Amino acid sequence: MEFETFTSLQRGVNVMRGIILAAGSGTRMGKLTESLPKALLKFGDKYLIEYSIDSLIKAGVKDIVINACHHGNKIINALGYGEKYGINIAYSKEETALETGGGIFKALPLLGREPFIALSCDVVTDFDIASLPKEPKGLAHIILVDTPSYKETGDFNLEKGYINNNAPCNKTYANIGVYRNEFFKGCKLEKFMLGTLLRANCQNKLVTGEYYKGLWENIGTKEQLKSFKKFVTI
Repeated sequence: MEFETFTSLQRGVNVMRGIILAAGSGTRMGKLTESLPKALLKFGDKYLIEYSIDSLIKAGVKDIVINACHHGNKIINALGYGEKYGINIAYSKEETALETGGGIFKALPLLGREPFIALSCDVVTDFDIASLPKEPKGLAHIILVDTPSYKETGDFNLEKGYINNNAPCNKTYANIGVYRNEFFKGCKLEKFMLGTLLRANCQNKLVTGEYYKGLWENIGTKEQLKSFKKFVTI
């Protein structure tokens, strides 16, 4: 099956759906992800992906899509279909990982026609997801953070509420955003990065953004997983 669908779908007024990207193989984690998906690495007393689930629940999101590829069935077995969280979880299965853009595009039938929230399973943050706009001014609204030391350059700049990628870029995409279906118009079911679409659309002022300077960490390596356990209090 390509999809594991919601057991129940009810959309109230101004209720958004969310997608958590969890299909990556997590190769930078080394042996930790040889037999386990990155989403299920333990961070404190929770799976890494549960921090994203909790963030969406706090924002009132009840219908969550998770895309799965690398050891995807283990994610399904560990999380189930949302009963223990009081929500609905559906899965978009990928035989080959489609990257961030392709993964969302494939999952669009599960995300409905309204704007939706997209998060990555490896981000730990105290950003208030509920503060995201339910109706982006353009095709997307994303969160930017200071560029981490392990990156040579940032992804975007922020100017008067709009993002651009005019060099030099000094801010990094936080892997937190709201997207309209129309953002993916013309895309095909293939592997592509979300950043490619963001760069194509931002020059026409179709992507708004905001800068966040609070707690944010993209857990990409074994060292980060160990070093940032002090953040588990969130």
